[in-house]
Amino acid sequence: MTEKLNDRSNRGGWPDLFDKCMEWVPARLRRGTAVVPVVRLSGVIGAVTPLRPGMTLAGVARMLERAFSMRNAKAVALLINSPGGSPVQSRQIYLRIRQLAEEKKLPVLVFVEDVAASGGYMIACAGDEIFCDPSSILGSIGVVGGSFGFQELIKKIGVERRLYTAGEHKAMLDPFLPEDREDVARLKAIQREIHAIFIALVRQSRGRRLKGSDDTLFSGEYWAGETSVSLGLADGIGDLRATLRARYGEKVLTPVIAPASGLLGGLFGRRSPGAGSLSAGSMSAGVGGALVGLPDDLISALESRAIWAKFGF
Repeated sequence: MTEKLNDRSNRGGWPDLFDKCMEWVPARLRRGTAVVPVVRLSGVIGAVTPLRPGMTLAGVARMLERAFSMRNAKAVALLINSPGGSPVQSRQIYLRIRQLAEEKKLPVLVFVEDVAASGGYMIACAGDEIFCDPSSILGSIGVVGGSFGFQELIKKIGVERRLYTAGEHKAMLDPFLPEDREDVARLKAIQREIHAIFIALVRQSRGRRLKGSDDTLFSGEYWAGETSVSLGLADGIGDLRATLRARYGEKVLTPVIAPASGLLGGLFGRRSPGAGSLSAGSMSAGVGGALVGLPDDLISALESRAIWAKFGF
């Protein structure tokens, strides 16, 4: 009788039933499973043009919140591939990442792909550790702005410039007026102020890991992976898969947190970061609206291409 009971207990019971039920539970929800959600942050930062937005806090906030709220998460990994852009949006994204990391008590591991330069590097500084490829480009800790001067051109083609303002400096740096030294001095003062904010953020984030002089690190120069590590701008050479497996085990799960798209994206009023779709107003205008948007899209593409080309991409 005892042998029959033992045989029955070996064939079934609550433990076996529990194990069978667990097979239907997604791997990332099982107890003891190491999970590191991955968020990809790519593209030019900020509104490149009204119809073709770049990476903004509004566009990536939901992805970040989902990643930091994932069950069994041991850390959050960020894949960064950005040549920079808006200093405001860069810093806002940086702050949101650090706020979530502190709230959820999770480390942030950054993996640089082609480039994390200027605002892209500012976002990378949100990581507790930064890894890159030997051919990755990092740095460009500076501020840049540019324009054109068309005043001679409009004279040649017989165009008269008519501009009416209230406020002495309202037309500052107008490309159809001769350049004014005082206006340039005011612009450079603003750039120095923004540069100081950028430098303070890098110093706070990287601390004693920075090994280069201020004249080198904060000159606006950029470097490849190995040199970036030697200067303390990154912590090591490594790719996401190998680094996470070495740290969290061969069975670590790395679910990619995708932006809302399609029907869900429309319901939440969000679009993928950097998505180049026409605005609702242009779409409702039919073919004519789409044609109106073509010059804007062309300018946007040229601007984006120029920013990437600065770093050889």
